[in-house]
Amino acid sequence: MNSFYIWTIGCQMNTADSERLASALEQLGLNPAERAKDADVIVLNSCVVRQSAEDKVVGNLWAMAPLKKQDPDRVVALMGCMVGAKTDELARRFPNVDVFMRPQQYEPLLEIVGERLGLDWEGCVGNLVPNHPDVTCHVPIIHGCDLMCTFCIIPYRRGRQVSRPLEEIAEEVELLAARGVKEVTVLGQTVDAYGHDLPSDTDLADLLTRLDQVSGLDRIRFLTSHPAFMSQRIVQAVAELPKVCEHINLPVQAGDDEVLSRMRRTYTRAEYVEMVGRIRDTVPGVSVSTDIIVGFPGETEEQFQRTLDLLTDLRLDKVHCAPYSTRPGTTAHRNMEDDVPKQEKSGRRERVDRLQERILTEINAGLVGTTKEVLVEGRQKGKWQGRSRSNKLVFFEDDGYHLSELVDVRIDRSSPWSLQGTMVGSK
Repeated sequence: MNSFYIWTIGCQMNTADSERLASALEQLGLNPAERAKDADVIVLNSCVVRQSAEDKVVGNLWAMAPLKKQDPDRVVALMGCMVGAKTDELARRFPNVDVFMRPQQYEPLLEIVGERLGLDWEGCVGNLVPNHPDVTCHVPIIHGCDLMCTFCIIPYRRGRQVSRPLEEIAEEVELLAARGVKEVTVLGQTVDAYGHDLPSDTDLADLLTRLDQVSGLDRIRFLTSHPAFMSQRIVQAVAELPKVCEHINLPVQAGDDEVLSRMRRTYTRAEYVEMVGRIRDTVPGVSVSTDIIVGFPGETEEQFQRTLDLLTDLRLDKVHCAPYSTRPGTTAHRNMEDDVPKQEKSGRRERVDRLQERILTEINAGLVGTTKEVLVEGRQKGKWQGRSRSNKLVFFEDDGYHLSELVDVRIDRSSPWSLQGTMVGSK
């Protein structure tokens, strides 16, 4: 047993989980493989937030069957939110899978690998910080969620909210910075609820303040926030801390109060609008992004129009829109009829996307002629690419080597999805 392959779908939390499992497997002496067929250990890290994601996982699970038949000693593992407390049904559906692991549950696979290698895995595996991180890296700071939005399966799969100790997170970020990471994104299903379950009087603002002191680190971001926990103290930290980027993701999900109530979102449309205004007043140049669900059970055309009106009025910097997908086990699945036709859901999503494209065309056009600080993350089609502090994707051409550098780019051209420019300096 020499190699492993990890396939990941879903949110940034899943990406972080995969990175940490990879670190553990490398500490046991395994090397990453580029293809599943070349690996002795295959891990599929799953997502079931939407049916489309679950379908992809199932397709890949069936694709693993011939590889398992070819080499019965190959270990196939299913990890992530597709795995609940009971795995009997999964084991029946997918007999080619050797081990099932819930989110952040690495031990079952590590035990198997340790036994195959004749190693005490607990004695071999230490800190799960990625061994070869990219310029940017995700750091989970809070697992699970105590909110029970009616559409969401996450609390049932990731459990109740549990915050990591502040200094433990700080030590991890310091190690990442020592390994070359220039930007970290601290993660949680409700990241701005960080610390509320800790015995000390600690919150996300305290953590951001501590991470702002990490030597070698240039930038800090956080995902995903919930309007219920977006305190003025957190907003003030974004405004005042030099390394914290002026970008806040604040999912609204819908623009109609009745729909929000059925979703159990705990805020009103007016409260959300007030919050966005307060953020913009406090943080100059801040970008605000959001998530929208269209076609929630019972959503009428009039209610959907209120969502469009909200987006028109707020002119947010990014909108991630998805049609409602019923998830077995959720309150919405148990108590609400999925009564908006699939075609209507798709149409509403297209209307949101068209509106947002028009808004972004105007917003980004207004950036032409300005200069933005860009953290260079890599190259694509012969151009360097990176993101501004406000999370705009920026491309520029230059003959020098700029990976992981902070550079100043003058914006020459814009599109709804990215900016093109000329490098005018470095830091």
